[in-house]
Amino acid sequence: MVNKNIIKIRKKLDILDNSFLRLIKKRTYLVKQVLKNKRFKKDIVDKKRISIILKKISSKSKKNGIDPKITVKIWTAMIKAYIEYEFRNFKKK
Repeated sequence: MVNKNIIKIRKKLDILDNSFLRLIKKRTYLVKQVLKNKRFKKDIVDKKRISIILKKISSKSKKNGIDPKITVKIWTAMIKAYIEYEFRNFKKK
């Protein structure tokens, strides 16, 4: 038997996913701009900045009633994906 409530909720999730894709496109554009300004491959990974970002995400998540384990995992995966992207697309000047 098909649960109509689940179908409605999943449609809302699909719409939300499309919004995420638009945000990822914007974020990727900005990452490309940052990458153009990096002179050396060693500049790609900034462990201190990553640590600060993840702490802020955890704190903001708690303030907004979101499980920080979820958001920190999402941001960690996103950061890792963009680091890999930057290494693949780095061009020496």
